Amino acid sequence: MQPKKIALLLLIQSAMISSAFASEQSESKGFVEDADGSILFRTGYIHRDKKEGRDDTSSAVESAIVNLESGYTKGIVGFGVGAVGDFSVGLTENNNSGNNMVPRNDQGEPYDHWARGGASVKARISNTEVRYGTQVLDLPVLASNTARMVPEYFTGTLVNSREIKNLELVAGKFTKNQFSDQISTDENKLDSAIVWGAKYKLNDQTKFAYYGVDNEDRLERHYLNANYSHPVANGTWTFDFSGYHTNWDKDANSSLYSSLGSADDDYQNSIWAVSAAYNTGPHNVMVAYQQNSGNTGYDYNLGRGVADGGQTVYLPNSYLSDFIGNDEKSVQLQYNYDFSNIGLKGLNWTTAFVYGWDIKATDNAGNLTNDGSEEREFFNQVKYTVQSGFAKNASLRVRHSYYRADDYYAAAYIGDTNEWRLFLDIPVNLF
Repeated sequence: MQPKKIALLLLIQSAMISSAFASEQSESKGFVEDADGSILFRTGYIHRDKKEGRDDTSSAVESAIVNLESGYTKGIVGFGVGAVGDFSVGLTENNNSGNNMVPRNDQGEPYDHWARGGASVKARISNTEVRYGTQVLDLPVLASNTARMVPEYFTGTLVNSREIKNLELVAGKFTKNQFSDQISTDENKLDSAIVWGAKYKLNDQTKFAYYGVDNEDRLERHYLNANYSHPVANGTWTFDFSGYHTNWDKDANSSLYSSLGSADDDYQNSIWAVSAAYNTGPHNVMVAYQQNSGNTGYDYNLGRGVADGGQTVYLPNSYLSDFIGNDEKSVQLQYNYDFSNIGLKGLNWTTAFVYGWDIKATDNAGNLTNDGSEEREFFNQVKYTVQSGFAKNASLRVRHSYYRADDYYAAAYIGDTNEWRLFLDIPVNLF
């Protein structure tokens, strides 16, 4: 029996099991009483200073991102509604955007202003929720890209069940996918994406997760994670394992996969990573090792119909580059410092260096050009979050990446780049 069918059966069975803890629906205060609404005002700027004669890309945008949620009606079965949407205005001409920030019209010209969004309906019985409509997802195999100005939207059905203590099950089907820089709700031309998964908390120290997705006529992907934390006298050790396995569909239109090679071949990829982090006071140090295998690299957003706007890479070595080249190995050293220890509460600094090697570089037709390519990235980010007053929770994030690769890998991937990202977020609660 296929894993997704097993997950769906478990989801149905869990709804029939008497709850081992309080029912969320029984504690509902009402449709209006539990309602929640907010607007996130975001000003964003991304600039990529590209080398080797490539054109720079730059975007500057102001957006208002709205999220409205009713509560659930009282009773055995509760009902409610929700809505998400965004309105954006370009702050510059954005002619050289190209950063998934700004949509373009049929003539290839960037919009001056644009709006998107959708609604959903939901129902809840006990601790099981069903939602249909436009949604922002946060699943390792189907995640809405929120790293640009506005979120990626999915349209479909998602069931989330927490009937068994410490166990959460999800299953769903989505038939529309709208990237962050797309206007039409189905511009990505998604046929369907069936998703399933579970996460289990064994105790306060140990957690497990598994998720899968079947993207019709494109790919099937599986994700596994195990996380363990161990407190010691002066801090905490955290150990993490995460990995993906992907099989691409041979029946897909070969033009979508020209970068992989012949459509007559089977293409699959496995990528996994292990990390160890030590936290003590304001200091957090992490080391990570990540490795790719298979006959192609890990990939996402590979042609139309793949439900992935670029964020389903829940792996540690992911910054400007995700270090996901064919057969690539990579190591990372990361350091984080919390300035609240010296009286600057809300200020945080992260720096990291990632080095990848042993990459099988290919050209755009999938032909091998080098069997031992390398890439590296030096990353820094400073973020400040207001702690109190009228601007509480407003934040400013400044991020910089220095990225370099050898000529063979740079030709088919990002290319040598210095990137700046500046984001000012001002959240406002409506009710």
